[in-house]
Amino acid sequence: MKRGFSFSVTVVVSAIVFIYFCTVFVFIDRWFGLMTSPGIMNAVAFTGVAFMCVLNYAYAILADPGRVPSSFMPDIEDPEVPIHEIKRKGGDLRFCQKCSCFKPPRAHHCRVCKRCILRMDHHCNWINNCVGHANYKVFFVFVVYAVIACIYSLILLVGSLTNDSQNDKQRSADTFRVAYVISGLLLVPLSVALSVLLGWHIYLILQNKTTIEFSLIFLKLNRQYHEGVRAMWLAEKGGTVYKHPYDIGAYENLTTVLGPSIFCWICPFSRHIGNGLRFRTAYDRVSTSSTSK
Repeated sequence: MKRGFSFSVTVVVSAIVFIYFCTVFVFIDRWFGLMTSPGIMNAVAFTGVAFMCVLNYAYAILADPGRVPSSFMPDIEDPEVPIHEIKRKGGDLRFCQKCSCFKPPRAHHCRVCKRCILRMDHHCNWINNCVGHANYKVFFVFVVYAVIACIYSLILLVGSLTNDSQNDKQRSADTFRVAYVISGLLLVPLSVALSVLLGWHIYLILQNKTTIEFSLIFLKLNRQYHEGVRAMWLAEKGGTVYKHPYDIGAYENLTTVLGPSIFCWICPFSRHIGNGLRFRTAYDRVSTSSTSK
């Protein structure tokens, strides 16, 4: 998939560079001094967080979110696939007219990328890419490191201001005023917005849902569309209470997205995710229990 220049990505990269240099060479330097032990430790710690933030951001941009194989064909007679998502109207298996292929479970067509994305969560303009099956974890980990970096930088900014000596106040006001003001205007709203975003995706992961599956309203190309899980419509039609089929328990949901080892949860590696054509469901346990009886 070819992607050209992105203004949004340029803005994000510029903000990261500006906040990093202000944090290390203004906030830390004026509070501790870069040549002191506390200054070196804080500079190294913040650089490590910033590096992981940039690494995950770059991978989220460059990674293919998940491509539907041209040979994919749903097998409705396969006993190992208990769920086949169908169209909201008509009851047929989901077929993408634009891509001329069947859609695997949880896959959706992206109007921006102009193709179907496996386990699509949403299209993110800030990474100029879809967030899908193959890059959801690195997107989430990027948000985690971004929140840590913003709050860390904000603490250093406040500490630097409050620890300025009386003799340096005039020089600080003249020389560093712009850096403090711009950094504050960036860090406060970023910390709030990214924290809300992080909380939202933690909730989604614990429920094993995507943003689309939660029936969130998207705004794309000045048009709104509403997308939900087809099983919900069928459940409501039959008068039953809907339960998200991919919710297999909070811890299992976490390991499904972040990996089986807790020590690798904040690392940008996603070798555990499978091919994205089939996902574990609550019905798998039911089938296993029935077979064992």
